[in-house]
Amino acid sequence: MQLWTVFLHTGWVGKTVLAILLFFSLGSWATIFIVGDRFRRSARASRRFVALFRRSKRLLDVQQGTSQSSDSSLVGLFKAGYAEIEAQIAHAEGKQIIRSLDAIERSLTRAARIEGARLTRFLPFLATTAAATPFIGLFGTVWGIMEAFSTIGTMQTTSITAVAPGISEALINTAAGLFAAIPALLFYNMFVQRLREARGEMEDFTLEFLNLAERNFT
Repeated sequence: MQLWTVFLHTGWVGKTVLAILLFFSLGSWATIFIVGDRFRRSARASRRFVALFRRSKRLLDVQQGTSQSSDSSLVGLFKAGYAEIEAQIAHAEGKQIIRSLDAIERSLTRAARIEGARLTRFLPFLATTAAATPFIGLFGTVWGIMEAFSTIGTMQTTSITAVAPGISEALINTAAGLFAAIPALLFYNMFVQRLREARGEMEDFTLEFLNLAERNFT
C-alpha cells in the first residue's frame, strides 16, 4: 500500500519512468519463460533423437522418426544433412555414393546457425533490459533528487516533510530499475551458457553425422 501511495505522489516524469521499467520487467519475465521453455523442450527432444540416431541402422529410419523430436535443434541439422545426401545421390545416377563431404558439412554448419538463432529468439531483449533499465532508473533517481532540491529552494526549508516526496520518487525509481535489471542479467547469462552447451551438442552431432555419411556413402 505504501508503494502505491508513493507512486500516486510522484510527478509525471517519475510515473513515466516507472511505466517504462514495468514494461521492461514484464517483457523480460515473459522472455525468460518463453526462452527457458524452448531450451527445455529442445534438450528433452534432443536426448530422444540422439538415442534414435545411434540405434538406427539406416538414415531413412532416422528421417521417419524425426517428427517425434521436432523440438530438437539436432533434427534441423539432420534434415539439412540428409537433404544434401539425397541431392548428391540423385546426381550420381542412382548410385548410393556422395561426392562431397564438404558440401554436407556446409549444410550442417548452416543449419546449426539457423537452430542457434531459433533457440535464442527474443534473448537480446534480456540483454537490453539488463543494460538499459539501471540507467533508466538512475534518470528517475536524478530527477527525483532535482525535485527535492527544487522544493527546498521554493519553500526555503530543509524539513523532511518538504523533501520526502522527491526523495521517495528517487528511491523507488532506483529500486524499480534494479528489480528489472537483476533477473534479466542472471537469466541472460544462464541462457548464454545453455546456448554454448547446445552448440557443443550440435558440433558433436555434426561429426557423428559426417562419420556415418562417410562410412555408408563413400
